[in-house]
Amino acid sequence: MAKKHSPKFLAITESARAVIPECDAAALRVMLEDEDSLVVFDVRERHEFESGHLNGAVHLGKGVIERDIEKHDLDDDSRIVLYCGGGFRSAIAAKSLKEMGYSNVISLWGGWRGIQAEGLAIE
Repeated sequence: MAKKHSPKFLAITESARAVIPECDAAALRVMLEDEDSLVVFDVRERHEFESGHLNGAVHLGKGVIERDIEKHDLDDDSRIVLYCGGGFRSAIAAKSLKEMGYSNVISLWGGWRGIQAEGLAIE
């Protein structure tokens, strides 16, 4: 069952989605299998991450992503995919990283539910 989000949250999410690239889990599978470097961040809350996450994903919660992203020593053009539960929080986080100068940030539309539906490797 889909979550019912508040109108203001949906508005800020749609605003972010209008200016950032997105992919789905099938496209993420292709990225995981190609030769280009890729960093995947799970921007959900710590307890969500600990209950299951994509193999190789790094936890970096949406609430601290702007503060802590530079601890990961990424180039501004590093290929980064962010995911959350469904693609809403990751879209907002991707917009923030874009505003910070990261030029190759992608939000996973469908998020954790899409990862599971696609059958990607999880922990």
